[in-house]
Parts: sequence; structure tokens; C-alpha cells
Amino acid sequence: MLSARQLHGVMPAIPTPVHADDTINVDAARALISYLLKQGIDGIVPLGGTGEYGALSRAERIRMAEITVKEAAGRVPVIAGVLDPGYHDAMQAARDFAAAGTDGLLVLTPYYTNPTQAGIRDYFMRYADESPLPILLYEIPYRTRIAIAPEVLHELSRHERIIGMKACNTDMWHFLRTVAGVDESFAVLSGEDTLFPLHIAAGARGGIVVTASLLPTAWRTIYQLAADGKTQEALALHRTLIPLMNLAFAETNPGPMKSVMDLIGVHAPDMLAPLVQAAPDVSAKLRVELDKQLDVFERRA
Repeated sequence: MLSARQLHGVMPAIPTPVHADDTINVDAARALISYLLKQGIDGIVPLGGTGEYGALSRAERIRMAEITVKEAAGRVPVIAGVLDPGYHDAMQAARDFAAAGTDGLLVLTPYYTNPTQAGIRDYFMRYADESPLPILLYEIPYRTRIAIAPEVLHELSRHERIIGMKACNTDMWHFLRTVAGVDESFAVLSGEDTLFPLHIAAGARGGIVVTASLLPTAWRTIYQLAADGKTQEALALHRTLIPLMNLAFAETNPGPMKSVMDLIGVHAPDMLAPLVQAAPDVSAKLRVELDKQLDVFERRA
């Protein structure tokens, strides 16, 4: 059973390679996972926002989970995103992904209904009680418009089946208050590429990192520096990736990233509606920047 002790290091949030007919591009998915495993990543997170969860059919979500589990072959944890806004659909996803062999679930804060903090607490408590797998909370208020109060996170962290969280709240004061009160058995993971070394320095045990799908070695190096207390060195290295992050997130993720993944041997630029492929100028600039960073990190490794 997946535990908080296994939640550390760099876990890429991976895009879902698809064909033009919206079905999984199996060869590209396998190529991506193989590439990441060879670079020594610590876990894989398919089917989050980067994985275009909401645009995939339920059958293709399950298929992507099965592909990821098969390719990972037990070498690293596979934590599948669950982004349904309603409880029963979210619980059905839990059952589907457990049957597919995933190790854990990354469960999004319920959105659109604008629940109270009591409602959020009760939702996750019930979900954890009924889930077939351990869960990580997924707090991303700039997408859901709902932040989870630190004191609610503290209480949820004491549930034996809630083992961690992906922290995407860009408010560092919120992050510091969260880390200060969570249970020792609970792993806070950074969910923000842009704040990753600061989150590690402030108590995160690792991160679920979007652009680690492109540059796993770079992010693993930043993580190790920060985890070793070499914060200034980690920040200096992180600073060199700012141009790449600016371009990768210049349009809605994963559009820009998908457009350049052929540089790492994964050719699957197609997007799922309502997202579209990145603008040519954004893609071209990101291609130049990624090529430069690959020379520095991955091709040298």
C-alpha cells in the first residue's frame, strides 16, 4: 500500500499523448514513460490537468492508467489524477484506477458548487473512507476558485488514508501555515514548477512537476540541491529554467509542451477540445529554449 514515505523527489505530471481522433497514442505514451524512467524520476502522475483529464473519455482515462502502470512495472508509484467535480463520478474513477493497478489517487478539490470549508472537509473524509486506494489532496485554487484552509488540511492530514497533497496554492504564507501543522505521516508536495525550490526549502518532500516531463534531470538536480539545504544553488539553477517555464505556460498547459516533445522522442502534438495546439511563435521559441536546456542537462547526463 502506498505510503507518505514513498512520496518524495520529482514526480512528473505527464501529458496524455493522443491521436487526432482523441484516442491514446500508445506508442508515444510508452516512449514518454520510458524516457522518464531512464532519467530516474521518483513517480509518475498521469491524468491530471496536464493529462487533459476532463477532455478524455472515461474509457481512455482508464486506458492511459493501464498503460502507465504497465510501463512503470512497479519501479515507481503511479498516482492517477481524479478531477471529477461530483462525488460519485470521482469515486467511480477511484474504482476504475484501482482496477487498472494504480498505487494512489490525486483527488481534486470539488469545484463549481463553491462548498464551505466544512463541505470540503466532509467530502475528503468520506472519499478517503470509501476509496480503494490511498489519496493525495489536490489543491489548486487558481483553477477551482476554492482554497482549502490550512486548519482543514491539518485535520485531513491525520486521516490514515490521506497520505499527502499536491500544493498549487501560490500563496507562500498559506503554504507555510499548511506545512507547520500537518501530520508527520503526511507528505506535502510542491505542485508549482515556479515555486518548487522554495517549497522544498519550506518543508515539501518533493513535487509533482509539469516540465519535469521535458527535463527530468534538471528538476532532479534542483530537488537534490534544495533537499540538501543548498537553497541558493537550487534557486540559481531554477532561475536558468525561467525562460522555459514562461514559454511552457504562455498558453494553457499542456499545449506548448506537447508541441515540442518530439525533441525527447515523443511525437504527439494533438490536443483535446477545447484546448488547441500552441501558437507557432510560442512553440518555436519553446523549441529553441528546450533544445538548449537538453544540451545542458539531459544529453549530457
